[in-house]
Amino acid sequence: MDVSMTLWVATILGLSALIAVDFFIGRKPHDVSVKEAGIWTVVWIVLAALFGLGLLAFGESQASGEFFAGFITEKSLSVDNLFVFVLIMAKFAVPTHLQQRVLLIGVLIALVLRAIFIAAGAAIIANFAWVFYLFGAFLIYTAWKLIQEARADEPEEEFEENRLLKSIENRFGVADRYHGTKLFIRVNGKRVMTPLMVVMLAIGTTDVLFALDSIPAIFGLTQDPYIVFTANAFALMGLRQLYFLIGGLLKKLVHLSYGLSVILGFIGVKLVLHALHESGVHVPEISIPFSLGFICAVLIVTTITSLIASRKQAEREAAEAAGKTSKDSIGA
Repeated sequence: MDVSMTLWVATILGLSALIAVDFFIGRKPHDVSVKEAGIWTVVWIVLAALFGLGLLAFGESQASGEFFAGFITEKSLSVDNLFVFVLIMAKFAVPTHLQQRVLLIGVLIALVLRAIFIAAGAAIIANFAWVFYLFGAFLIYTAWKLIQEARADEPEEEFEENRLLKSIENRFGVADRYHGTKLFIRVNGKRVMTPLMVVMLAIGTTDVLFALDSIPAIFGLTQDPYIVFTANAFALMGLRQLYFLIGGLLKKLVHLSYGLSVILGFIGVKLVLHALHESGVHVPEISIPFSLGFICAVLIVTTITSLIASRKQAEREAAEAAGKTSKDSIGA
C-alpha cells in the first residue's frame, strides 16, 4: 500500500483526536461501570471496523484484509496483557477510581514505544529479508513456551518491577502514598514521583515485553508499516475499556494461552514459508483470507472450551463445598 506523508500525518492526527476525546470524557477520576466500559469497547471496535472498511472502499482490499487480520491478532494478544495489568494494579494497590487514568497514560506510553519498535522492524525487514526466518523461529519458540507454561499450571506470580522502572524510581524517589491524579510532588524540597506515576510507567514499559512477540506476529501477516501501526493503535486504544469490561472474566479464559500459542505458531510457520518463498524455494504461501479465518476460528474455539471448562470447575467446587458442609453437619 502506497502511503503518502499526508496520509500518515492525517492518520496520526485523527488517532490523537480520538485519544483526546476519550481522555476529556473520562478526565474526572471515577469507578468505571460495566455499562460505560461496554459502550466504549463497542465504540473502539466499530471505529476499527470502519477504518478497515474504509481501506476496502478505497480499493485497498488486500490492505483491508491485512488490517483486520492484524487487528484481531493484536487484540487477542493484548487480552493476555490484561492478566499482567491486574497484577500491576494489585501490586501498587491502585485505587479503583484512578485505574482508568493509569491505563490511559500507560497505554499511550506503550503505543509510543510500539511505534518505535514498528519503525525499527520495518527498517530491518526492508534491508534484511532473512529476518523472516528469525521472526518465524522466535514465534514458534514463543508458542511452545506458552504451551509449557499453560501445562505447568503454576500458581499466579506476583508482578516484579523491571530494571528500567527500578532505575527510574531510584533516580527520582517515590512518595509513600497516592496524591490524587498528581504525578510528581515535592517532599522536603525534592521533586519525587507519586505511586500513580510509577504504575503508569510499569504498565507502559511492561507492554514492551509483549511487543516482542506481537510485533513479529503482525509482521507475519503484513509488511506494511502503516497497517502494522494502525492495527496496533486500534487494538491498544480499546484495551483500557476491555480491562474493566472483562476483568472478572479473565480467570475463566483458562485455555487462552493454548489459543494464543496456536496463533503464534501458525504465524511463525507462515513467516518461514514466506521467507523460503522470497529465497526462491517453491513452497505454498498462506493467504490473508485463510489467516483471518484461522485466527478467528481458534479464538472462538478457545473461548467456548474455556467457558465450558470454567463452568465444570465451578460445578466441581460447588459439589465439594456442599459435601464438606454435609459432613460438618453430620459431625456436629
